[in-house]
Parts: sequence; C-alpha cells; structure tokens
Amino acid sequence: MKIADMNWMQVEARTGSDDRCILPIGSIEQHAYLSLATDMILAEKVSVDAAEPLGVPVFPALPYGLASSFASFPGTLTLSLATYINVIRDLLDGLYRSGFRRILVVNGHGGNTPAMTVISEWLNDHTDASVKFHDWWRAPKTMAKVVEIDPAASHASWMENFPWTRTGDPRQPSTQKPRIDFAALARVDTERKRTLLGDGNYHGLYRRPDDEMLAIWSVAVAETRELLENNWH
Repeated sequence: MKIADMNWMQVEARTGSDDRCILPIGSIEQHAYLSLATDMILAEKVSVDAAEPLGVPVFPALPYGLASSFASFPGTLTLSLATYINVIRDLLDGLYRSGFRRILVVNGHGGNTPAMTVISEWLNDHTDASVKFHDWWRAPKTMAKVVEIDPAASHASWMENFPWTRTGDPRQPSTQKPRIDFAALARVDTERKRTLLGDGNYHGLYRRPDDEMLAIWSVAVAETRELLENNWH
C-alpha cells in the first residue's frame, strides 16, 4: 500500500494494528543508457511489489543519496555525507512519531551504506523499534539468481536493465563491456572516474532477455517480502 494513497487518519489506524512500514532509498545518478533514477525506481518498485499482499505502507523513495563518484556525469545529484546522515535520521524520527516501530529500509544504491551507521545509532535511542537495512539487489537469494544467469553483472549493466528502468534512447550496445579497473577508479576524482568509466557501465552485457530479468525480479520481491514477515525483534 503506497502512502501516497493514504491519508493521516488511515495511517494512524494502521499503526494501531500493524506498526510495519517500508522506506525505500535510492540515488539519482548515471546508469549508462538506463534511467538516471534507476536506483530510486527499483528500490520503490520492489518495496511496493513485496508489500502489496500484506498491506504494509510504503513511503515514496528518497530519491537522492551519496553519489559523489558520479558527480561529473550530467543529471547526477548527490548529497554530502553530513546532509545525508541528518536526512536519514530525520526520516526515521518522522516514522517513529507516526507510530511505526518495525521499519524496513530498502536500499537501491551501494553508496548509501553509511545509512547503516545512522540506523545503529538511532536504534540505541529507540529501544522499542526494529529497523532492517536491505540492499535488495545483492541480498543472498537475489544475487545468487543473478550469478546463476550471468556472473558478469555490475552497475549500469544488464542486471539493472528492467522494462521499468529503460529510457527512450535507442542506443543499446550488444557487446559485453570489459571489467573496469576498480582500484584505479577508487583513487581518483570524479572527472577522472568519468574518463575511466566511459558510458558508465562497470562491466558485462547491457541487456539480457526479459524472461531472465523477470525471474530475478520474482526472487527479489519474495526475498524482500520475507524480511517484512519474519524476525523483527
């Protein structure tokens, strides 16, 4: 159930009987030929699909994250670490005030992992709450399915190329991009990162058949739903 389809009175009634909710978090950043909002789109959609049969409220995805590595790619927006930490804490405070005590944070961007430290600190001050941080794309069952199909999978490659992350750009390389030099990427600024990355794909094919992508999605939704249903406190 999307929070966008609820009013405050419905939320109040909901938390009286079920205090679970989902907060998706993403990033607006380069994804080669895919949408700049890929991380936001996928985090929110897997949350909505997982929560739908349970009626658990899903908040709109936080679109902006920590994407300084891609700052030189037009369209990429990034928050500073100091700002991001405060945003995550403020959102958790708001969820808590609304009556939510079991919060699933569904993350769509690897750079957002500092949120885990914020959550750990926040939980020390909110001992009646439980928060799970879920990197949906690299959760064990989902990643196992990805590797089963094609282990050459990475940022902006085929593994993020779903029907709902594509743009109207007709360009779609059919080649497999060689693996980038991750060590070299880590030690330079964003301008030189852009030079090293080229179009932005880290390595692998740009697209695989939709039946394979939907098989991955089915696993991801089920794995996310399982977190909603079990082992909160």
